[in-house]
Amino acid sequence: MKKVIVISTSLRHGSNSDMLANQFVEGAKSAGNEVEKISLVGKNIQFCKGCLGCQKLGHCVIRDDVNDIMDKVMKADVICWATPIYYYEMSGQMKTLIDRMNGMYEQDYQFRDVYLLTTAAEDETETPKRAEAGLTGWIDCYPKSRLAGTLFCGGVNDAHEIEGNAKLQDAFELGKYV
Repeated sequence: MKKVIVISTSLRHGSNSDMLANQFVEGAKSAGNEVEKISLVGKNIQFCKGCLGCQKLGHCVIRDDVNDIMDKVMKADVICWATPIYYYEMSGQMKTLIDRMNGMYEQDYQFRDVYLLTTAAEDETETPKRAEAGLTGWIDCYPKSRLAGTLFCGGVNDAHEIEGNAKLQDAFELGKYV
């Protein structure tokens, strides 16, 4: 059994990336894993100030929801990020959270496998590549971890538009084999 954290970064209710995240969660649970989904909806996540206090303290000096999220990420075996693609890049709230988790850099962490689920209105193969590169930049700072898998569903824009799409089953299967 693995401890799995799924971070859904879309702030839109009924978002397509959140629906992929839900299927990944169900797949991981069906395999007997302990799974927690963290939605960024309603979370207070401020911008990094660049003070580097986190490097000395092991946590961020800003009092918001990031330290709790970071603590869960550090203790997980598997991290799955789900994001809509905006202008061929990860969502701003995902990037802000990644920046704020700088306090993990010098600490011991448990996660080894990292997954990325993406959705976009555009449907070209290269659409998620910049988001993947951005996440890989974060993963590279944690040399015991790796990008274990990605899933992209293009051609979905409106809320719930992904319903009935085969990529939902693909997300379930990906979660099942974490």
